[in-house]
Amino acid sequence: MRKGNFNRKTKETEIKVKVNLDGVGKVVIETPVAFLSHMLTSLATHSLTDIELTATGDLKHHIVEDVAICLGEALYNSLGNRKGITRFGNAIVPMDDALASAAVDLSGRSYSVVNLGLKGTNVEDCASEDLNHFFTSLASTLRANLHVNVEYGFNDHHRAEAAFKALALALKMAVSIDPQREGVPSSKGVL
Repeated sequence: MRKGNFNRKTKETEIKVKVNLDGVGKVVIETPVAFLSHMLTSLATHSLTDIELTATGDLKHHIVEDVAICLGEALYNSLGNRKGITRFGNAIVPMDDALASAAVDLSGRSYSVVNLGLKGTNVEDCASEDLNHFFTSLASTLRANLHVNVEYGFNDHHRAEAAFKALALALKMAVSIDPQREGVPSSKGVL
């Protein structure tokens, strides 16, 4: 099984993450940010990645950022030598009034474009800007190209949730094993 973990303790936060790419979407999430916990549960459920994550810290911003950093590292570690992975993934997800798309390339190079289009300053108990930052921080430590776009929707909760679900499905596709693939999915021979 492809498993990874990552722990990080700073003066601001303490995060522990374990992931299993070949899981069933089992989640054990403990963070003090209820909306973040909800989004991580959705990410695990729809990517079929088992995620165990505990997070404590001083400020919600630090917790959201460091959870993304640690989750990205754990996912990166779980990919191992990347032999046989599909590498690319994409998805379009409706969530009531909202429509979101996500595209992922597990290239080993980080880059992100994130357009959630959130109108309010908060979604439930999480700052809107922190949700945008979550995606960019995740892409950075996962060393992936990540493009997330919410095309429309009038409810910020639905916009954010559609984005996380689209990411989940895109990741599920990108980390999946392609039975026809020999070696790593790159014309260079390395990722």
